[in-house]
Amino acid sequence: MNANDTFGTAPSSATDANQAAWTREEFEARLRAKGTAYHIHHPFNVKMNSGGCSREQIRGWVANRFYYQINIPLKDAAVLSNCPDRDTRRRWVQRILDHDGYGDQEGGIETWARLADAVGLSRDDLWSQKMVTPGVRFAVDAYVNFARRAPWQEAVCSSLTEMFAPQIHRDRLAGWPEHYPWIESAGLAYFRSRITLAQRDVLHGLEVTLSHFTRREQQDRALDILQFKLDILWTMLDSIEKAFPQ
Repeated sequence: MNANDTFGTAPSSATDANQAAWTREEFEARLRAKGTAYHIHHPFNVKMNSGGCSREQIRGWVANRFYYQINIPLKDAAVLSNCPDRDTRRRWVQRILDHDGYGDQEGGIETWARLADAVGLSRDDLWSQKMVTPGVRFAVDAYVNFARRAPWQEAVCSSLTEMFAPQIHRDRLAGWPEHYPWIESAGLAYFRSRITLAQRDVLHGLEVTLSHFTRREQQDRALDILQFKLDILWTMLDSIEKAFPQ
């Protein structure tokens, strides 16, 4: 069994087609309510942000999360490849540039690599992916495969976990300098940059989702898709926690 077989499409709810659609405001509120399942609440993340992780655990998390970072541009390229709307493509392509970099902008992948430098990971260890757990690889590949095979609006919807991301970055910026003084402060630049960028990306993702998923069965589908992405992020931490117990 592989990620392509299991997670080619997110699960869908069995909804009575005659049920009334929620208003845009109600629908957005239900999407945002999914934040209770965000991985900010995962025991490993709580432990990490409260100063309870060892150096080996921090390095394991950084190395595994890097696999997610380098796959985000592939996911976003899949959205572009499936999207016939030029205006959407012109806005969405910025996400690829944000991660891969362009011109004098180093991009999020390089900024994450500098986080790896700051926690004492070698670039060879990082780029070789030798520390990436099978569970993390499976989960991330599932996400990319979903974006490749789903309608582009559904792939956009799956990105809405970014609604909950600014707080997790603020927590790291607030707590890590005190809890992990051995981490060079320059390595936290990724967290600083993503607070603003995630807020910008959410505005576009919500615009697409609220405009496209207008019938009740579509709205239920959108909630399922967002839960699928939340499960991806949670599963990643499950795997990291097991691989780096101390």
